[in-house]
Amino acid sequence: MDGRLPTGMLVTALLRRMNDSGGMGMVLAKGDAQAGGLLVIAIDPDRTERVLERGIGPDGRIALIDSTPREDVAGYWRRRRSRDPDLWVVELDGAAAERFTAETILND
Repeated sequence: MDGRLPTGMLVTALLRRMNDSGGMGMVLAKGDAQAGGLLVIAIDPDRTERVLERGIGPDGRIALIDSTPREDVAGYWRRRRSRDPDLWVVELDGAAAERFTAETILND
């Protein structure tokens, strides 16, 4: 066991923070509640969609990685999900989406 919080708990925290700030958050695909991966689609105020996920940074530490594809974001996450049924996909729509994602995922 690595001491990380269960993914389901992280998702709940992200949704609550986003909704409490006046933004909107929703689960697009539910994965494994304990150890599933987490893909966050952050929608910026200018309606730009970005895909963020936990990964390993260049220094070997946990980092928030921008995985935004050049093509359609919906098609990208659906392909990822078809290969990994444990993957959670969460959409956060609001000005603080990236900040909340970083604070929640990187501080668990």
